[in-house]
Amino acid sequence: PHQVFSIVVFGSIVNEGYVNRVDEVEEHCIFNRNHNACNYGITVGVLAFLSCLLYLALDAYFPQISSVKDRKKAVLSDIGVSAFWAFLWFVGFCFLTNQWQASKPEDNPLNEGGDAARAAITFSFFSIFTWVGQAFLAYQRFQLGADSALFSQDYMDPSQDSGMPYAPYTNEEDAPDAVGTYQQPPPADAFDTETQGYQTQNY
Repeated sequence: PHQVFSIVVFGSIVNEGYVNRVDEVEEHCIFNRNHNACNYGITVGVLAFLSCLLYLALDAYFPQISSVKDRKKAVLSDIGVSAFWAFLWFVGFCFLTNQWQASKPEDNPLNEGGDAARAAITFSFFSIFTWVGQAFLAYQRFQLGADSALFSQDYMDPSQDSGMPYAPYTNEEDAPDAVGTYQQPPPADAFDTETQGYQTQNY
């Protein structure tokens, strides 16, 4: 929804956000003839859309990141960027709403672009909650990674394990089955006499 909301905001302003009076040729911003309001809405909308595409690509590439530090940086940047965009959308919503309420009817006697202006304000408001939700999900992802092996030890891509000629050996406790097959004693009644005689020898 981040991409859709961003497109609606800057698309509404670009297409119908500039109007003019009957006796004027030059078009002005529909939000109280304040070009800063229109420029803010367009800029935030376009940059937020590009940020969405960037982090979609990062999510697709994330499983291939083998470095723990890089994984932490990616998740932390997701938290920070999402919170930052939530703040910018909050500012944009307040700014556009204030300028829309201050607009004068005589500046737009034909009431052109009213639906586009209200759509930009509405989806700016929705964008606040979507980015806050994204920041919360990223924070949960960070906590989940901090409690698991993902962030606590070096990560190795499972696809690389198949190329190892031998499995790493640590100690006997890690391979109880293999050790048990060689340490299991023979039946007591099979070599009882022979083993007793053998154990009395000194070396």
